[in-house]
Amino acid sequence: MNIKKQFTEGLITQNPVTVQLLGMCSVMAISTSLFNGLGMGLSVLVILTCANVVISLLRKIIPNKVRIACYIVVIAGFVTIVDLALKAWLPDLSESLGLFIPLIVVNCIILGRAESFASKNGVAASALDGVFQGLGYTVVLVIMSVVREFLGNGTFGGGVLNGGQGIRILPEDIPMLGMILPVGGFLTLACVIAAMQYFLARGKKGEKKEEVDEG
Repeated sequence: MNIKKQFTEGLITQNPVTVQLLGMCSVMAISTSLFNGLGMGLSVLVILTCANVVISLLRKIIPNKVRIACYIVVIAGFVTIVDLALKAWLPDLSESLGLFIPLIVVNCIILGRAESFASKNGVAASALDGVFQGLGYTVVLVIMSVVREFLGNGTFGGGVLNGGQGIRILPEDIPMLGMILPVGGFLTLACVIAAMQYFLARGKKGEKKEEVDEG
């Protein structure tokens, strides 16, 4: 178990959104405010970590032919718990996220990590994988939420700060409302993915150059 490697993969080299290109529908749909971004990101992180742990514990007794169905049952159980918890303690967030919380059941990030990692590794490694992959998802979601909220509404911290109104940074007549519409989600996500791929490519070139110099 290499904690540093798992951390780097979750946030950078195997980021579920910018590298694996998973879970992009929810990322584009709800990243309109910091409140939504944090809420969705942390929900996925908790569900992903818990599901990974349970699937890792049961990996040796789950029949191979029905493993996907079993994974979905486990994931659905934790999604239900989180959904009910949000409705009980954070009703505003639950209403804002709407159907996207129940749809976490079919989120490719969670099912993908269950199949590719949790079903093949121990409990500790699977738990860390869930935390770091969920953290990578949350970071991208928060970045997109901050950018879209700033450009679309001219505020920061909508739903969290200043009584839920957010802190106004730009005058109301300046922001580009298109940034909080679906097209804004596509444009912002494209820019984030392009930036990540650029830095990853630069890192690979730097590693190759060092290998040549050492040779």
